[in-house]
Parts: sequence; structure tokens; C-alpha cells
Amino acid sequence: MRKIINRQRRRSFGLIALFFVGWEVACLVSGMSDLILPRPSQVFTTMFQRMPILWPHILQTLMTTMIGFALGVALGVVLGAVIGVSRTAYETAYPLLIGFSSIPKVAVVPIFVLWFGSGTVPAVLTALSICFFPIVVNIATGLATTEPELEDVLKALGASKLDILWNVGLPRTMPFFFASLKVAVTYAFVGTVLSETVASNRGIGNVMMTASSNFNVPMVFAGLFILAGMGIALYVVFSLIESRVTGWANRKNDFAAA
Repeated sequence: MRKIINRQRRRSFGLIALFFVGWEVACLVSGMSDLILPRPSQVFTTMFQRMPILWPHILQTLMTTMIGFALGVALGVVLGAVIGVSRTAYETAYPLLIGFSSIPKVAVVPIFVLWFGSGTVPAVLTALSICFFPIVVNIATGLATTEPELEDVLKALGASKLDILWNVGLPRTMPFFFASLKVAVTYAFVGTVLSETVASNRGIGNVMMTASSNFNVPMVFAGLFILAGMGIALYVVFSLIESRVTGWANRKNDFAAA
């Protein structure tokens, strides 16, 4: 099994490398202008040459995203737990949450700027507002799908609703919770960068906006690559934590036989 997994990983890395090689060759053969689509080699060169300048902005974006993400997780877990165990809360809060989630967050950023001024706070709030909804939905779904027969048995044994929630409901939601975390952390980056492009003078979003106004397309793509790298890194971290915490829920190794 280990050999199969390693072979699959090598195949995946090879295909990713082939994608970038194809991108490089296509730009060279077609004579594509840097103002339209820079070559990957140009993007990586720009990234490493400008890293001393980019590093403070990377830290700013990462810090802002993680604060907004942490607050979104806390809010999402609480709301999801309340909605998942209460029919009244479900019928009351769920339509409001869906309505709020349907609002384009670019329309919310000016309101945050009006309330708190430009800078870090609007970026944190934008990241929070865009990432907490998947967590609410998954926590509520996990609690709502707890087997009623199991609840009846626990009630017959004298367990209270709080006991059932703490000992059965929340552990039952762990696979749903980690699935939502991996989605929400990527959404948090979207919210942070969206706010940084509109109302901040720091962060990768601001760097990309400034580079775009100066027609420095390789720098814009360098910002995209950095954001993608941070998102992938955090996704991998949560995947590793998930494998440790919810290993009992994995029935098989996905795609192992592909």
C-alpha cells in the first residue's frame, strides 16, 4: 500500500511539474508578452528577487487571515452547534445566514471601512464573514445527522442533552468539521486579499494592486503564487491534523487503487 501511495504522489508531482513546463514552453513558442502572461521562470525570479520587500506583506496577510479564520471558526462552531440541536434556531437563523452568505463580500468591505477605517480590522472582518458559513453548515449537518436511535439509548441511560452533545454529537461532527476547515481557510485568504486590494496599504493584496497599476504583471503573478502556496500549506496542515483526529472515520485510502 505504501508503494502505491508513493507512486501516486510521484505521478501527481510529475504532472504538476509538466504543467509548469508546458506553460513555460507555450509562452516561449508563442512569443507571449509579459504584459499578458509571464513565464513561470519570470514569476519565480521576481518572487525571489523581491522577497525582502514581499516578506512583511506576506506576514501581514498571513496574520490577518489566521485571525479572521480563528474568529470565523469560533463563531461557526457556536452557531452550528445551536442550529444543529435546535429546530427553532435552525428555522430562524438559517435563512439569515444564507442571505448574508449570498451578499458579495466586496459590497461589505466599504461598510467595514466606514465603521473601522482602513487597515487590518476590515480585512479580519472580511475574512471572518466569508469563512464562517461553511463551518456553520457542516457542524449543523453533523449534529443533525446523529442517529436518533443512539440518542434514544443514551436518554434511556439517563444522559442529558448536554451529555449527548458533548460525548456523541460533537465527536460525530469531527469529519464534517475538518472538511469545512479545509474549505474555510482558502475562503479566508480570499476575504483578506479582497479587503487589502480595497482598503489597505499593506499585505499581498495591496502589493498585487500596486503592481497591476504599474503593469508589473510578473509581480502580480508572484502574489498569486504566494497566496496559492500559503493556502496549500494550511490545507496540508489541517489534513494532517484531520488524519490524526478523525482516523476512525476513514474507511479506506481514497484513490489508492487509481
